[in-house]
Amino acid sequence: VGQRWNITNLGAILFATDLDRFDASLSRKAVRLVVYDGRNRAAKVSHRLDGAKGYACGFEGLVGYINDIVPHNEHIGRALREVRPVFPELAVRELVANALIHQDMTITGAGPQIEIFEDRMEITNPGRPLIQPDRMIDLPPRSRNEALASLMRRMRFCEEQGSGLDKVVAEVELYQLPPPWFRGDDNSMQVILYAPRSFANMTQEERIRACYQHAVLKFLTGGERMRNATLCERFGIDSRNASQASGVIKHALEAGLIKPADPEHPRAGYVPIWA
Repeated sequence: VGQRWNITNLGAILFATDLDRFDASLSRKAVRLVVYDGRNRAAKVSHRLDGAKGYACGFEGLVGYINDIVPHNEHIGRALREVRPVFPELAVRELVANALIHQDMTITGAGPQIEIFEDRMEITNPGRPLIQPDRMIDLPPRSRNEALASLMRRMRFCEEQGSGLDKVVAEVELYQLPPPWFRGDDNSMQVILYAPRSFANMTQEERIRACYQHAVLKFLTGGERMRNATLCERFGIDSRNASQASGVIKHALEAGLIKPADPEHPRAGYVPIWA
């Protein structure tokens, strides 16, 4: 009652209506959103949002705001025309939740940041990744903030089990987008989501990464194997041009990311190199 109360740091970071009323170790953990009118940080800033609410209070509003301001494309389904954000809503939701949960709270002066460019979205959180980036899709997450992660799971802001990154990759494949890029350094973890781009306009590195991620998803689905036909479907390649998918598989093999499921039977398909 009155001034006779206290709140834990966990309670504040989740439920505060104004994080600026707390000390810098908490207030700097508010989410920052910047939208640029171009492809780099030299472009004009069209939207800027310095979040003030705790994660539980502000999460749904933040995700909704992002989905409202990103560009939208018209998708023609079997019966209806739908207008959808260029970045899949489920992917955005999972990645924002992951950035909040897996950040390093001991790094002062830095918090989760979302930057939206004309051709991509970059979601960054402080703290080096605890799992090798190319294994984040299949390995169980290791969280620095288990109490925060547990509460956000119970409030259904994120996956009950796993990191949810398999869902992110599955959504990207469904929309036939360039593959997300998971990258980390000693101080931060970043995920980049890309806007729609055709197979012809993807770089070789992106094609190889997409091939590896596709093989991982297949393997996680009951040990299924990636095949030339499934990769064609992932990229939207016509079956008459299947040699294009074969070329990507060849490069992924050379990069040491995938391997034949059965070396004695070349048509048996492919699995991730660690399988």
